[in-house]
Amino acid sequence: MSETAYGRIKSKKRNERVLNLITLIVVIFFAIIVLFPIWWIFRTSLMTNAEIYRYPPSLLPSKWLFSNYEKTLGIFKYWKYLWNTMIIIVPSCLAGTFTATLCGYAFARLRFRGKKFIWTLVIGSMLLPTMVTLIPLYIAWTQGLGIRDSYLPIILPYFCGGGAFNIFLIRQFIVSIPRELDQAATIDGAGYFRILFHIIIPAIKPAMIVVALFIFIGLWNDLLQQLVYINSSNKYTIALGLTNFRGQLKTDWASTMAATCLSFIPGVIFYLIGQKYFVEGITMTGIKG
Repeated sequence: MSETAYGRIKSKKRNERVLNLITLIVVIFFAIIVLFPIWWIFRTSLMTNAEIYRYPPSLLPSKWLFSNYEKTLGIFKYWKYLWNTMIIIVPSCLAGTFTATLCGYAFARLRFRGKKFIWTLVIGSMLLPTMVTLIPLYIAWTQGLGIRDSYLPIILPYFCGGGAFNIFLIRQFIVSIPRELDQAATIDGAGYFRILFHIIIPAIKPAMIVVALFIFIGLWNDLLQQLVYINSSNKYTIALGLTNFRGQLKTDWASTMAATCLSFIPGVIFYLIGQKYFVEGITMTGIKG
C-alpha cells in the first residue's frame, strides 16, 4: 500500500472519529435538555418548601428528604388511583391491540366491497381534533345510552378498532410481509384466521407492542376524557387524582412534586420494558430476509 493511500485511510478514520465525537456531544446535550425537567421535579420532591423558594436555586437538595414520599403517600391515594387507572388501561390495551390487528389485517389482505371508501374514512378520522368529537360523544354516552360516571366511555371505543392511527400502523406493517406466505398457507388449506394467528401475528409482534405502548401512553396522559366522564372521587385515576391533589395543597410543592414522581414511574417502567420492540416496530421493518 502506497503512503498516499495509507494517509487517505488514516485521515478518513480520523475524520470519522471526530464526527462520532461531535455526534456524541450533541446527543448528550439534547439528552440533558430532555432529562433536566425530570431531575428538577425529583430534586424538588426531596426539599423543604423553604429551600424550594430559596434564591438562587441549587441543583442538589441540602438534605435528601425521602420522608417527603412517605408523607405524600399518607395523603395522596396513590395505590387507589393506580388501581383505577389499570382498570381502564389493561382492557383497553388488550382489546385495542387485538382489534387494531384484526382491522389492519382486513385492510391489508382481504378484499371486500367499499374497502377503499372505508379506508379513506379511517384515515380521514385521524384529522379530526379530539375537541370536535368530545361533545357529541359525551351526549351519546350520557343521554343516548345513559352511562354516567363510568369508565365504559373510555374503555369501549378500544373494542371497536383501537384507533385510526393504530389500524394504520398495523396495516402498513402487514403490507410489508410477502403475500407468498399467505398463498403458501392457503395451498395447505389454511383459512383467514389461521393465516392471521400463525403467520401474520408472529411477524408483527413489534408493531403490536408499539400499539399497546401508544394506547397505554395515551390513556395514562388523557386528563380531558377522564375529567369529562368520571365524577366520583373514589373512581379517580392517576391524572385526576394528581390534579385534585395539586389543587388542594396549593403551595406545598415538595409533596406535589413527590406525587408527580410517583405518577410517572409506572409509565417509565412500562416503556423501558417495551422500548426494544418500540424502536423495531416504529421502523416498520416487517420480515427480515
